[in-house]
Amino acid sequence: MNTIENITERFQQLQSTNPGGLLKQLEQDAFNDFSKMGIPTAKHEEWKYTRIGSLFNQEYLFTPDRPKSSFSGKELDAVRLPGYEQANELVFVNGMYSSSLSTIRSAELVVLSLEHASENEYRDIVLTHLGNSSKYVKDGIHALNTAFVHGGIFVHVKNSKVTEHPVYIYYITDARSVNILSQPRNLVHISEHAQVQLVETYATIGAAESFTNQVMEIIVEKNASVEYYKIQNDADHTNQVSTTHFRQVGKSYIHAVTISLNGRIVRNNLNIAMEAERCEAHLYGLYFLNGYSHIDNHTVVDNIKPNCLSNELYKGIIDDSATAVFNGKIFVQPNAQKTNAYQSNKNILLSDMASVNTKPQLEIFADDVKCSHGCTVGRLDEEGLFYLRSRGINEKIARSLLVHAFAVDILEHIKPEVLRNYVDQLISERLEFDIA
Repeated sequence: MNTIENITERFQQLQSTNPGGLLKQLEQDAFNDFSKMGIPTAKHEEWKYTRIGSLFNQEYLFTPDRPKSSFSGKELDAVRLPGYEQANELVFVNGMYSSSLSTIRSAELVVLSLEHASENEYRDIVLTHLGNSSKYVKDGIHALNTAFVHGGIFVHVKNSKVTEHPVYIYYITDARSVNILSQPRNLVHISEHAQVQLVETYATIGAAESFTNQVMEIIVEKNASVEYYKIQNDADHTNQVSTTHFRQVGKSYIHAVTISLNGRIVRNNLNIAMEAERCEAHLYGLYFLNGYSHIDNHTVVDNIKPNCLSNELYKGIIDDSATAVFNGKIFVQPNAQKTNAYQSNKNILLSDMASVNTKPQLEIFADDVKCSHGCTVGRLDEEGLFYLRSRGINEKIARSLLVHAFAVDILEHIKPEVLRNYVDQLISERLEFDIA
């Protein structure tokens, strides 16, 4: 049985055992979309440089037939982020939320299953916002996640509350005995005047094949503020498609940083829908690749209402035979006058085998706007390298210093010091020198 047949059979099993309701119809509609669109190929413009069809030649176990993982709290200690002692920790194992491994420290935070949330006082929020990301990510991979949304969680930050503790979200794949296809799904609602800090990270144990197809949808209400950090440093044999969809339904503030350091195939979709006036969003990304890693960053900033501001800076460092893709789109809709939007992508190639495909784009349908975009691809600064060498610094250290200086622009935007130092140390280890 191939993977597509396996997916169809497992979906039918899941639908036959689940009760009716809001989620069941959503899942059925999404599965119909998946059946129609299938797995994206190079003919799909959004997937032109990233080929994932071969991943579906594997046999995977996933909901509902996945065996219970033996992953334990002691094993979680090995992948915990610094500062976890003062953080809310939400843990997913093989795509399923584990309440026993998770820790909720903030009274301002409500964490429920999507099924439960769709049947209580949060029903209207779930009904309005769950699945909205499909308007921006129109492919079979995204539809597949929604088809198996059963088992996802709903996170709610209470009105006018500042979440005292950051929210760390761990996606653990236990691939020690079988190939795993995991599909975690989150819906996060940040109420009016609320503030929260979200951090996502990924870890795989075991050498079997793993494919994580993850979607997080975040609704930001009026006068709310969110800091969002994604840290990807998984094993070099792992594969991942990750979609993060922000919906600014009131005047609000978003600060998002994506750090991608390892993985075989990694695809990041980051969407910002500015649906209210005077929204503000800052997007930063750093991808530092070696070996045969492939990282594909797709971003969309959709200016729907006037007087919004967005600033986007992504930087790439590509070594060995690694490949990277950056595709950034800014839309300015007809009513979005007075938009101010900036986008930049800068890349350094450290080897003759490394490559990057970059495509910043603007689509403007309003006439009173300030928008700019650009990209660069080049080598290390030879003058800077010569200067350091002339000061007695050997070539390897000189190159490391220049690469680190290139990355610092992004690291400075990681506001929590403990996380900034952690990422800085990961980069320093890659460069094989001690910045201290």
